[in-house]
Amino acid sequence: MLAPLIHLCVAPERRVLWRTLLAALLVVITWLALTPAPPATITTGWDKSNHALAFGTLAFCSAWAVWPRPHQWGWLVLALLAYGIGIEVAQSFLPPREADAMDVLADGVGIALGLAAAWPVAALARQRP
Repeated sequence: MLAPLIHLCVAPERRVLWRTLLAALLVVITWLALTPAPPATITTGWDKSNHALAFGTLAFCSAWAVWPRPHQWGWLVLALLAYGIGIEVAQSFLPPREADAMDVLADGVGIALGLAAAWPVAALARQRP
């Protein structure tokens, strides 16, 4: 029953799909983060949950697009946190935006949640013959 999900996430031939999705997410998230006034319709209603959702999605997608083995996820965390910090630095130069260290914390929470969602799939994939 879980075999199709595992195959979707970890099969090498699916990596192009995950990489395409990751590229699209990076474009959209970067645009939303750097536009002076993002669309009000694209929000959870709370800025920190927007960050957590965006970075959770990036982490889950990145796990299958670039770093499919959990022992590599330390690099994934560093890369995504660097991306989040880069966004905050860029926002500090873009009025009416401003940098906020709590946004980076929310990014980190999202990364942790995204990898927590990916972990069981990775564990099941390792157990497959």
